Amino acid sequence: MDSALWFGTALIDGVWREGVRIGHADGVITAVASGVRAAPTDETAAIGLPGLSNVHSHAFQRGMAGLAETAGPANDDFWTWREVMYRFLDRLDPDDVEAVAALAYAEMLEGGFTRVGEFHYLHHAPDGRAYADPAELATRIAAAAERTGIALTLLPVFYAHGNFGGTPASPGQRRFLSAPDGFAVLVDGARRAVAGLADANVGVAPHSLRAVTPDELSRVVALADGGPVHIHVAEQVKEVSDCLAWSGQRPVAWLLDHAPVDARWCLIHATHVEDAEADGVVRSGATAGLCPITEANLGDGVFPTARFMAGGGHWGIGTDSNVLIDAAQELRGLEYAQRLTARARNVLAAEGRPSVGGALYGAALAGGARALGSARAGFAVGAPLDAVSLDPDHLAVIGRRGDALLDGWIFGARASPIDAVWRAGRRVVAGGRHVAKDAIGERYRAVVRRLLAS
Repeated sequence: MDSALWFGTALIDGVWREGVRIGHADGVITAVASGVRAAPTDETAAIGLPGLSNVHSHAFQRGMAGLAETAGPANDDFWTWREVMYRFLDRLDPDDVEAVAALAYAEMLEGGFTRVGEFHYLHHAPDGRAYADPAELATRIAAAAERTGIALTLLPVFYAHGNFGGTPASPGQRRFLSAPDGFAVLVDGARRAVAGLADANVGVAPHSLRAVTPDELSRVVALADGGPVHIHVAEQVKEVSDCLAWSGQRPVAWLLDHAPVDARWCLIHATHVEDAEADGVVRSGATAGLCPITEANLGDGVFPTARFMAGGGHWGIGTDSNVLIDAAQELRGLEYAQRLTARARNVLAAEGRPSVGGALYGAALAGGARALGSARAGFAVGAPLDAVSLDPDHLAVIGRRGDALLDGWIFGARASPIDAVWRAGRRVVAGGRHVAKDAIGERYRAVVRRLLAS
């Protein structure tokens, strides 16, 4: 049955329109009209935005938020954080993984994300052995997506080594590890896991150049079958120096020279790139997957976003470690890092779009959809009806119009002005809360209480 969602004002192809009516059937947009009144049977809201894509998530890490914020005996960095993460994940069983992922996905929907790219590398039991169903944990991720309603791009991760050149993995990595043939079974299992989900798709994710050999990288990429290919690259200074010692090249330069990097690829972080490498990413058509909150939390560094955007580069945002889940805060962090680096203001405003909020939202919308292999971003016929509405009376947006609404939300809101979210035409957030938040939250609380008591 056809239905319609009407907004007093909505963002259509980068332009704010008044009186927007979006027809939909079975979760898919069938018509978009502006300058019209709502029909009596329409759902209505004041301010409409297309939902964003979260290009990079490790859902299980939501359960450890805050656990790595205590100083150790030596200088803390990404590598000491990783040891805390390894100790946490050793406690997780499949039910725990599903419960934590459901909480993370509900929070993503509440925060403005309607699709998630799940960079899924937790595959095996705590002792490192495969489950009876090798894709057991992928199935749990799919169940969490179904429970919450978020659209899922599932990215099973190939992880085989502890460092460049095929170095043996550490004991803490035992739950991640695969051989190429076993990984092919995992990918097939992931495809079965998402088969019943609306708008879901599957790609592949060679974890990093640290974790795969060149031959393994080629074999893993071939399994994508035209789908997205995501990889961590150049996140840490040590990673760059180790790659130089192994190959004589920096990680992004090596990847561009030795892998078929194209528009299907998303290079996660790519923090430590030289100008020539960034320009090469632009030419390849790949998307940079930027995770400002996590990158700040881990002390990674700052990606040269301003230069990348000026050259025509594509980027999306991700929540990565899920230490805090909020689309607006990711965008704000992206801009503020550039301001601190350049000692300037309004750095990421685009030509023809002086509003920083408008420029950020538009770029993240387009780049995120590109990175996750989803349908055309935004409100367009044939695309899923994924929409976010803002409360017009919220103190951060009241009295504003057009891109000033985005500037108010991203830079001026202490609490989120999101009041509703629709995924595939179904309202999954109402009054700022996920419709199943009580049950999801209670299950999550029980899991975390037990995990932290053990």
